[in-house]
Amino acid sequence: MPSMKLAIIIPAGGSSTRFGPKDKLSEDVGGRALLLRTVEFFTKRDEVQEIIVAGPSKDFDIFKNKFGPSLSFHGVTIVQGGTKGRWESVQNALQVVSDDIDFIAVHDAARPALTNSLFDDVLLASKNFSAVAVALPIHGTVKRSCNDATVIGDDDAIADSILGTNSQTKVQAYKVAETIDRSNLWELQTPQIFTASLLQKAYKSDISECTDDAQAVEKLGEAVHLIEGDSRNIKVTTQADLQHIRAILGAKGEQGRPAHQRF
Repeated sequence: MPSMKLAIIIPAGGSSTRFGPKDKLSEDVGGRALLLRTVEFFTKRDEVQEIIVAGPSKDFDIFKNKFGPSLSFHGVTIVQGGTKGRWESVQNALQVVSDDIDFIAVHDAARPALTNSLFDDVLLASKNFSAVAVALPIHGTVKRSCNDATVIGDDDAIADSILGTNSQTKVQAYKVAETIDRSNLWELQTPQIFTASLLQKAYKSDISECTDDAQAVEKLGEAVHLIEGDSRNIKVTTQADLQHIRAILGAKGEQGRPAHQRF
Protein backbone atom coordinates (compact mmCIF):
# COMPACT_ATOMS: atom_id res chain seq x y z
CA MET A 1 0.00 0.00 0.00
CA PRO A 2 2.59 2.57 -1.14
CA SER A 3 0.21 5.55 -1.12
CA MET A 4 -0.99 5.02 2.46
CA LYS A 5 -0.48 7.96 4.80
CA LEU A 6 -0.49 6.58 8.31
CA ALA A 7 -0.31 8.27 11.70
CA ILE A 8 0.62 6.38 14.86
CA ILE A 9 -0.78 7.35 18.25
CA ILE A 10 1.00 5.95 21.29
CA PRO A 11 -0.74 6.57 24.63
CA ALA A 12 1.98 6.75 27.29
CA GLY A 13 0.28 8.30 30.28
CA GLY A 14 -0.84 5.32 32.36
CA SER A 15 -0.08 5.09 36.07
CA SER A 16 1.35 1.53 35.82
CA THR A 17 0.30 0.66 39.36
CA ARG A 18 0.69 -3.10 38.78
CA PHE A 19 4.30 -2.64 37.69
CA GLY A 20 5.42 -1.15 40.98
CA PRO A 21 7.04 2.13 42.02
CA LYS A 22 9.39 2.38 39.02
CA ASP A 23 8.50 4.04 35.71
CA LYS A 24 8.16 1.05 33.39
CA LEU A 25 8.53 3.14 30.22
CA SER A 26 12.00 4.17 31.41
CA GLU A 27 13.12 0.60 32.07
CA ASP A 28 16.23 -0.46 30.16
CA VAL A 29 15.62 -2.88 27.29
CA GLY A 30 18.85 -3.56 25.47
CA GLY A 31 20.35 -0.15 26.16
CA ARG A 32 17.26 1.91 25.38
CA ALA A 33 14.19 2.88 27.33
CA LEU A 34 11.13 0.67 26.83
CA LEU A 35 9.14 3.56 25.32
CA LEU A 36 11.87 4.26 22.76
CA ARG A 37 11.98 0.60 21.74
CA THR A 38 8.27 0.84 20.95
CA VAL A 39 8.56 4.11 19.05
CA GLU A 40 11.59 3.06 17.02
CA PHE A 41 9.67 0.26 15.32
CA PHE A 42 7.42 2.78 13.60
CA THR A 43 10.28 5.10 12.59
CA LYS A 44 11.49 2.35 10.26
CA ARG A 45 8.16 1.94 8.41
CA ASP A 46 7.72 3.85 5.16
CA GLU A 47 3.94 4.09 5.59
CA VAL A 48 4.23 6.07 8.80
CA GLN A 49 4.03 9.81 8.26
CA GLU A 50 3.48 10.92 11.86
CA ILE A 51 4.05 9.54 15.34
CA ILE A 52 2.28 11.16 18.28
CA VAL A 53 3.06 10.19 21.87
CA ALA A 54 0.55 11.22 24.53
CA GLY A 55 2.44 11.58 27.80
CA PRO A 56 1.04 11.69 31.31
CA SER A 57 -1.06 14.63 32.42
CA LYS A 58 0.67 14.59 35.79
CA ASP A 59 4.38 15.39 35.68
CA PHE A 60 4.17 16.10 31.95
CA ASP A 61 7.21 18.40 32.09
CA ILE A 62 9.25 15.64 33.71
CA PHE A 63 8.15 13.26 30.94
CA LYS A 64 9.19 15.76 28.26
CA ASN A 65 12.56 16.36 29.90
CA LYS A 66 13.18 12.64 30.11
CA PHE A 67 12.01 11.54 26.66
CA GLY A 68 11.71 14.76 24.67
CA PRO A 69 15.21 14.90 23.13
CA SER A 70 15.12 11.27 21.93
CA LEU A 71 11.55 11.51 20.66
CA SER A 72 12.24 14.80 18.89
CA PHE A 73 15.23 13.18 17.17
CA HIS A 74 12.76 10.75 15.59
CA GLY A 75 10.34 13.53 14.63
CA VAL A 76 7.77 12.50 17.24
CA THR A 77 5.13 14.96 18.42
CA ILE A 78 4.47 14.91 22.17
CA VAL A 79 1.11 15.94 23.59
CA GLN A 80 -0.18 15.98 27.13
CA GLY A 81 -2.48 13.09 27.99
CA GLY A 82 -5.72 13.23 29.89
CA THR A 83 -6.64 12.75 33.51
CA LYS A 84 -9.75 10.60 33.08
CA GLY A 85 -8.37 7.59 31.24
CA ARG A 86 -6.52 6.26 28.21
CA TRP A 87 -9.30 7.40 25.90
CA GLU A 88 -8.68 11.03 26.80
CA SER A 89 -5.01 10.71 25.88
CA VAL A 90 -5.95 9.32 22.47
CA GLN A 91 -8.49 12.10 22.07
CA ASN A 92 -5.82 14.72 22.76
CA ALA A 93 -3.46 13.11 20.26
CA LEU A 94 -6.15 13.11 17.58
CA GLN A 95 -6.24 16.91 17.75
CA VAL A 96 -2.79 17.16 16.16
CA VAL A 97 -3.14 14.52 13.43
CA SER A 98 -2.68 16.13 10.02
CA ASP A 99 -5.68 16.52 7.74
CA ASP A 100 -4.14 14.49 4.90
CA ILE A 101 -3.68 11.32 6.99
CA ASP A 102 -5.65 8.33 5.63
CA PHE A 103 -5.31 5.85 8.50
CA ILE A 104 -4.58 6.09 12.21
CA ALA A 105 -3.11 3.24 14.24
CA VAL A 106 -3.11 3.22 18.03
CA HIS A 107 -0.45 1.15 19.79
CA ASP A 108 0.37 0.62 23.46
CA ALA A 109 3.55 2.34 24.65
CA ALA A 110 4.56 -0.72 26.67
CA ARG A 111 4.23 -3.20 23.77
CA PRO A 112 7.70 -3.11 22.16
CA ALA A 113 7.83 -6.55 20.49
CA LEU A 114 5.62 -5.80 17.47
CA THR A 115 7.01 -7.49 14.36
CA ASN A 116 7.04 -6.35 10.75
CA SER A 117 5.14 -9.44 9.66
CA LEU A 118 2.28 -8.76 12.07
CA PHE A 119 2.17 -5.09 11.13
CA ASP A 120 2.11 -6.07 7.46
CA ASP A 121 -0.93 -8.24 8.18
CA VAL A 122 -2.70 -5.32 9.88
CA LEU A 123 -2.06 -3.06 6.91
CA LEU A 124 -3.22 -5.74 4.47
CA ALA A 125 -6.50 -6.19 6.34
CA SER A 126 -7.02 -2.42 6.39
CA LYS A 127 -7.24 -2.49 2.60
CA ASN A 128 -10.67 -4.08 2.97
CA PHE A 129 -11.88 -3.00 6.40
CA SER A 130 -12.11 0.42 8.04
CA ALA A 131 -11.42 -0.93 11.55
CA VAL A 132 -8.93 -3.71 12.25
CA ALA A 133 -7.58 -4.90 15.60
CA VAL A 134 -4.95 -7.46 16.53
CA ALA A 135 -6.12 -10.11 18.98
CA LEU A 136 -5.40 -13.62 20.26
CA PRO A 137 -8.05 -16.33 20.44
CA ILE A 138 -8.59 -17.45 24.03
CA HIS A 139 -7.78 -21.15 24.34
CA GLY A 140 -7.79 -21.63 28.12
CA THR A 141 -10.78 -22.17 30.36
CA VAL A 142 -12.31 -18.85 31.43
CA LYS A 143 -14.02 -18.37 34.80
CA ARG A 144 -16.02 -15.42 36.06
CA SER A 145 -15.58 -14.83 39.80
CA CYS A 146 -17.58 -13.06 42.45
CA ASN A 147 -16.40 -9.55 43.30
CA ASP A 148 -15.40 -10.06 46.91
CA ALA A 149 -12.28 -11.97 47.88
CA THR A 150 -11.75 -14.05 50.98
CA VAL A 151 -8.42 -13.06 52.54
CA ILE A 152 -6.63 -15.98 54.15
CA GLY A 153 -3.73 -15.05 56.41
CA ASP A 154 -1.09 -16.95 58.32
CA ASP A 155 -1.02 -14.87 61.52
CA ASP A 156 2.15 -14.98 63.53
CA ALA A 157 1.99 -12.60 66.49
CA ILE A 158 5.66 -13.05 67.41
CA ALA A 159 6.87 -12.40 63.86
CA ASP A 160 4.56 -9.41 63.60
CA SER A 161 5.99 -7.87 66.73
CA ILE A 162 9.49 -8.14 65.29
CA LEU A 163 9.00 -7.63 61.56
CA GLY A 164 5.67 -5.82 61.42
CA THR A 165 2.35 -6.89 59.97
CA ASN A 166 3.83 -7.14 56.47
CA SER A 167 5.49 -10.37 57.58
CA GLN A 168 2.13 -12.16 57.46
CA THR A 169 1.56 -14.55 54.56
CA LYS A 170 -1.74 -13.74 52.89
CA VAL A 171 -3.64 -14.96 49.87
CA GLN A 172 -6.86 -13.72 48.31
CA ALA A 173 -9.35 -16.33 47.14
CA TYR A 174 -12.27 -15.58 44.81
CA LYS A 175 -15.33 -17.77 44.54
CA VAL A 176 -16.14 -18.94 41.01
CA ALA A 177 -19.48 -17.61 39.79
CA GLU A 178 -19.53 -19.33 36.41
CA THR A 179 -17.48 -20.89 33.63
CA ILE A 180 -17.68 -18.90 30.41
CA ASP A 181 -17.90 -20.46 26.97
CA ARG A 182 -14.60 -19.48 25.35
CA SER A 183 -15.86 -20.02 21.79
CA ASN A 184 -15.18 -16.93 19.66
CA LEU A 185 -13.55 -15.08 22.58
CA TRP A 186 -10.44 -13.03 21.84
CA GLU A 187 -7.96 -11.07 23.95
CA LEU A 188 -7.28 -7.73 22.29
CA GLN A 189 -3.79 -6.48 21.55
CA THR A 190 -2.52 -3.49 19.61
CA PRO A 191 -1.98 -2.07 17.06
CA GLN A 192 -5.54 -1.22 16.13
CA ILE A 193 -5.92 0.63 12.83
CA PHE A 194 -8.80 2.70 11.52
CA THR A 195 -9.60 5.03 8.68
CA ALA A 196 -8.85 8.47 10.04
CA SER A 197 -12.38 9.73 9.48
CA LEU A 198 -13.92 6.79 11.36
CA LEU A 199 -11.70 7.12 14.43
CA GLN A 200 -12.19 10.87 14.53
CA LYS A 201 -15.96 10.35 14.36
CA ALA A 202 -15.85 7.74 17.14
CA TYR A 203 -13.97 10.09 19.44
CA LYS A 204 -16.54 12.81 18.96
CA SER A 205 -19.15 10.53 20.56
CA ASP A 206 -19.44 9.41 24.19
CA ILE A 207 -16.46 7.09 24.67
CA SER A 208 -15.80 7.74 28.36
CA GLU A 209 -16.31 4.08 29.35
CA CYS A 210 -14.39 2.56 26.43
CA THR A 211 -11.29 0.57 27.33
CA ASP A 212 -9.89 0.45 23.80
CA ASP A 213 -10.35 2.21 20.48
CA ALA A 214 -12.14 -0.69 18.82
CA GLN A 215 -14.88 -0.41 21.43
CA ALA A 216 -15.28 3.29 20.61
CA VAL A 217 -15.90 2.36 16.98
CA GLU A 218 -18.25 -0.46 17.96
CA LYS A 219 -20.41 2.04 19.86
CA LEU A 220 -21.05 3.77 16.53
CA GLY A 221 -22.49 0.51 15.20
CA GLU A 222 -19.52 0.08 12.85
CA ALA A 223 -17.89 -3.30 12.24
CA VAL A 224 -14.49 -4.09 13.72
CA HIS A 225 -12.52 -7.01 12.26
CA LEU A 226 -9.91 -9.02 14.15
CA ILE A 227 -6.74 -10.59 12.83
CA GLU A 228 -4.74 -13.11 14.80
CA GLY A 229 -1.92 -11.53 16.74
CA ASP A 230 1.34 -12.86 18.12
CA SER A 231 1.87 -14.25 21.60
CA ARG A 232 5.21 -12.42 21.71
CA ASN A 233 3.46 -9.08 21.23
CA ILE A 234 2.90 -8.72 24.96
CA LYS A 235 2.22 -5.57 26.93
CA VAL A 236 4.58 -4.96 29.85
CA THR A 237 2.33 -4.71 32.88
CA THR A 238 4.37 -6.42 35.62
CA GLN A 239 8.04 -6.93 36.45
CA ALA A 240 7.72 -10.50 35.14
CA ASP A 241 6.49 -9.12 31.80
CA LEU A 242 9.60 -6.95 31.60
CA GLN A 243 11.87 -9.96 32.00
CA HIS A 244 9.82 -11.82 29.40
CA ILE A 245 10.06 -9.00 26.87
CA ARG A 246 13.82 -8.78 27.36
CA ALA A 247 14.06 -12.48 26.60
CA ILE A 248 11.85 -12.13 23.50
CA LEU A 249 13.94 -9.26 22.15
CA GLY A 250 17.25 -10.80 23.20
CA ALA A 251 17.90 -7.66 25.19
CA LYS A 252 19.50 -7.20 28.57
CA GLY A 253 18.51 -4.77 31.27
CA GLU A 254 20.70 -2.18 32.87
CA GLN A 255 23.91 -3.83 33.99
CA GLY A 256 25.47 -3.23 37.39
CA ARG A 257 29.18 -2.73 37.86
CA PRO A 258 31.31 -5.87 37.92
CA ALA A 259 32.15 -6.94 41.47
CA HIS A 260 35.79 -5.92 41.15
CA GLN A 261 34.78 -2.38 40.08
CA ARG A 262 32.27 -1.59 42.80
CA PHE A 263 34.56 0.83 44.63
